[in-house]
Amino acid sequence: MKVGILGGTFDPIHIGHLIVAEEARTSLGLQEVLFVPAGQPWLKRDRDVSPAVQRVEMVRRAIGDNPSFRLSVIEVERSGPSYTVDTLNTLREEMGSEASFFFMLGRDALAELHLWKEPQTLIQLCRLVVLPRHVRGDAAASALEELRHLETAIPGLLDRVIELDMPVIGISSSVIRQRVSEDLSIRYLVPRGVAAYIAEQKMYRPAAE
Repeated sequence: MKVGILGGTFDPIHIGHLIVAEEARTSLGLQEVLFVPAGQPWLKRDRDVSPAVQRVEMVRRAIGDNPSFRLSVIEVERSGPSYTVDTLNTLREEMGSEASFFFMLGRDALAELHLWKEPQTLIQLCRLVVLPRHVRGDAAASALEELRHLETAIPGLLDRVIELDMPVIGISSSVIRQRVSEDLSIRYLVPRGVAAYIAEQKMYRPAAE
């Protein structure tokens, strides 16, 4: 069974996340894609993150109409910081050796992989599905050189990377939070159910409200 894994803070989840997950599912022939909201994202300790219960509910609402998408609260239910290698080890125990994991991440995250917990173990547990920048010429050569540099820090990395060729989705959670704080529309940036939940919970509003 081929299982995609899309982790993230999802604060909030947006249309770009869903497009990436569906593109990976169809391109790689995945049977399902797990959405894994982070509990305590260790790389984002420098900013406030919305409560896990809200981020989980937004993911639930966003993926509810796609039978190939599934929510996993494995990181939310685990105490302490969320580390991908721990999540993958737990999923391996739950799903058995027949499951093949495809972990999705952006190129910026890939560049920091050597800073993650037990990166050598991590790449043995999954294939890395990387969303590449659309680059040409010297920039493309630079991206390849970046991968080779990472290979020296994490031997065997290149054999575990799959480049997912798809259009760049120019949507970010930070922009959505900013738009909400400025009372601007987020229609078409997030699923309708997510927009309704953000409004109901008065999320991302200035503290004075």
